[in-house]
Amino acid sequence: MESEELVMVFDKPHFVVKLYKTLLKVDIKEGARKELEGFAESNPHLRDSLGLLFQMMIPLDVQLKEIQTVRLDKKGQVQIVIPNRRDIHIPLEKEEAEKLRDKLNELVPIETAKEDEKTRRAREKIRFDRRF
Repeated sequence: MESEELVMVFDKPHFVVKLYKTLLKVDIKEGARKELEGFAESNPHLRDSLGLLFQMMIPLDVQLKEIQTVRLDKKGQVQIVIPNRRDIHIPLEKEEAEKLRDKLNELVPIETAKEDEKTRRAREKIRFDRRF
């Protein structure tokens, strides 16, 4: 992951937001939630099995292609809507929130288009393989 290009970082007292070209990471800095986050990240099978529980307690890494919409909520926090998951709300200063929202709204369609192209190619390959 560290080899992927880092686009922006917001280092807050209790959490760090890192935006990469294909991934958004929100890491908690300290306390029990930090320990739980580390445990969840080191045990992907458990994290997947208990996904909703972990999503409610810890914002996990989000692939940009999974994001449906990004907007600012009534409090000015960045609200990230992901189908079949709990929304993520990131409390940033107004200028930071707007900057993150704008950059996500620029990068998400790119990643979504890449994923759509992969799906289209996979479908074409299946159709081609069925012919022969």
